[in-house]
Amino acid sequence: MIPIRYVDNHLLIVEKPAGMLSQADRTGDEDILTLMKAWVGEQFNKPGNVYLGLVHRLDRPASGLMALARTSKAAARLTDQFKKRTVEKRYLAWIEGQTPDEATWQDHLVKRDQTVQIVDSSTTQGKPASLDLRTIASEAGRSLVVVRLHTGRPHQIRVQFASRGYPLVGDLRYGARSELDGRNLALHAAALALDHPTRSDRLGWTASPPNSWPNRLRAQSAKWLDQWQSANAYPDSLPPL
Repeated sequence: MIPIRYVDNHLLIVEKPAGMLSQADRTGDEDILTLMKAWVGEQFNKPGNVYLGLVHRLDRPASGLMALARTSKAAARLTDQFKKRTVEKRYLAWIEGQTPDEATWQDHLVKRDQTVQIVDSSTTQGKPASLDLRTIASEAGRSLVVVRLHTGRPHQIRVQFASRGYPLVGDLRYGARSELDGRNLALHAAALALDHPTRSDRLGWTASPPNSWPNRLRAQSAKWLDQWQSANAYPDSLPPL
């Protein structure tokens, strides 16, 4: 069962499991959008084709919070929030190597075949990619990192870390030496805050990493998430640790 974090007539917040598609593709494998359409139809006794709008995505091997729109009005307004970068998101990543305490990384990315690469800023196809990071725990040559994206490029976190010698645990495509659970990677959408699409409320949610992460990392993550949530205003900068 997909964890449901919030639902009303316009908005649905869920936790996507690692390994599940955000949206159906040619593989025919399970995807969050199709499953949640079925859930809405059953939960609210809605026969026929249920409307549910996908307003953002998570990579298949990543896990965490996703917002879905239950009406076309909500979909348009949520999409606008994501475009304007007024939605606040924080990711937790378990990294191979000792990452900096804090950093801002700016690169240009281009997708070639099935992978994304960093290219020179003069490359015509390259798109700017920027993120902030903060390391909240380190041990045995690995780091637990909070990430805030300023841009939303495909594979952005994975590529910007791997290119500097810090691949995500489990991300064998981008040079990881160790697996997480055999197929997924240690990237989790852990915090989400947005404006309700039809009210003036600012809403926020947090979600601990999945059980495939070691318990000590889940505990350290929970401590940081409590701090983020207690900030209450869902700030534009990472809260003090």
